[in-house]
Amino acid sequence: MSENGMLQGKRVVVLGASRGVGREIVRRASGEGAQVLAVARQARGLSELAKETRGIETLALDAASEAAPQRVFGRTRPDLLVICGGATPPVRPIPELTWAEFGVNWEVDTKMAFLFCREALKLPLASGSVVVVISSGAGLGGSPISGGYAGAKRMQMFIAKYCQAESDRLELGIRFVALVPSRIMPETDLGQAAVNGYARYLGIPREKFLENMGARQSPEDVAEAVVAAAVKPPAEAGAIFTISANGVAAAS
Repeated sequence: MSENGMLQGKRVVVLGASRGVGREIVRRASGEGAQVLAVARQARGLSELAKETRGIETLALDAASEAAPQRVFGRTRPDLLVICGGATPPVRPIPELTWAEFGVNWEVDTKMAFLFCREALKLPLASGSVVVVISSGAGLGGSPISGGYAGAKRMQMFIAKYCQAESDRLELGIRFVALVPSRIMPETDLGQAAVNGYARYLGIPREKFLENMGARQSPEDVAEAVVAAAVKPPAEAGAIFTISANGVAAAS
């Protein structure tokens, strides 16, 4: 992108930045001229990302820890906060899970969204700031071999809607949007685990599972939707939008 990118000079924070979709969002935001703070648990992944994407800042941090929002917002008050990433869910059916395995995504993905969206309201972030929560199509259609993952991802969508209602009630001017990639993305570690798990569960080759899944969105499509949501927020704040091979659409 040119120096006149759509996010030129904007402060952007990406949680879950070292892998998959989060990594792609960092690259895209940086390419659009943003000042990016990439946050993830693993310092090694962040170091590799910083070598690939020069000019970004990094912070190794468990974003699901209670003190994480204060540490991040102590570094920068973002114009755009992207809540992405989370725990890899189990890829086994309920009879094979413990409660801890079932609930892991509630303790990481949902907790991370709760903590950061709550802090965005409590500070508050500046009027005009945008908070984008990256959820999952599992939250709309279910995912029978991923424990509580689907429910955790659905709750992320509700958190965005609840927080938008609070922003409106308090007249804060902060916008919350949930973006929902519709299909598994095998380009990511999470997607690979899901493809392999479902193929095994269904007793079919992984290539057949991918063929049956049909056209799907890519991490690049998700990053594009994030930039669009930040630059031209949707008319309906607090809304949920799906991202598919056909583009972005309001969820029914």
